[in-house]
Amino acid sequence: MDHNHNDSHNRSHNHSHSHSHSHSHGNDGNIGLAFFLNLSFTVIELVGGSLTNSIAIMSDAAHDFGDSLSLALAWYFQKKSGKGSTSQYTYGYKRYSLLGAIITSIVLVVGSIFILTEAIRRLFAPQETYAVGMFGLAVIGIVINGVAVLRTRKASSINERVVSLHLLEDVLGWAAVLVGSAVMYFTGLTIIDPILSILSACYVLYNVAKNIKQAMPILLQGAPVGIEREHIVNELRSIEQIDDIHDLHIWSLDEKYNILTVHVILKTIPIAQLVEVKNSIRAKLKQEEIQHATIEFETPEEFCAFRNCV
Repeated sequence: MDHNHNDSHNRSHNHSHSHSHSHSHGNDGNIGLAFFLNLSFTVIELVGGSLTNSIAIMSDAAHDFGDSLSLALAWYFQKKSGKGSTSQYTYGYKRYSLLGAIITSIVLVVGSIFILTEAIRRLFAPQETYAVGMFGLAVIGIVINGVAVLRTRKASSINERVVSLHLLEDVLGWAAVLVGSAVMYFTGLTIIDPILSILSACYVLYNVAKNIKQAMPILLQGAPVGIEREHIVNELRSIEQIDDIHDLHIWSLDEKYNILTVHVILKTIPIAQLVEVKNSIRAKLKQEEIQHATIEFETPEEFCAFRNCV
């Protein structure tokens, strides 16, 4: 049965090759645009914060500089994830996108905790600032970051979704500055600004937790969301020429590219039917959104150390 296994492996390799091209080439441009917009606005914040004598805006400039660094990493990892396989990374670099998402999430958490700490402190010690200047900078901030959010909001990867969330954090932060500066201008209630900042930071932390919850099962090689292992087992067992299956594993590289390996015990059939069985298996797996399958054929009499591993 070694010949059959090799033939199966070669055919499944050829099958998976047609799916190996990533769709990230169009997506990394969105992250690149977000990076340049964020870095440019950081410079505007430094100048504006100095002119308005606003510690809040100056601290946000430092926060945005950190954002720019994380966006640069996300952009790099997204581009890297589109590379093909190498002798060292035989599945390619698809998981670099996940690495970018994790790093960006960490930066978001650190930034949100910093905002919470600063906002809570200002609840008890409100600071006076130049409200009109803050209002103008807030409008610019919402427009610039809003454009970047619109470019990344229809994200197809976890990395892009986290980046979009990163930018949304900035939009919400500047919306808080906008409302806060208007209220402070007309009422003098400077406590409004830290309250809105706290709500914004809590919203971002909640969404970061959701994204990390999605990323961790992929990193730990859990079964992809929406793919039921038992359903696939039953589907394969329903093929007439198959006696049983075992040692079936399913995982995902990057939430979109799903992989399966399986040992298939065949009934006594002519060798000419092997191609038919393989095509039937691949047709069912394609319906289940499995892009890459490695299939090992066995006879009922053949010893397999993994025979008891369903």
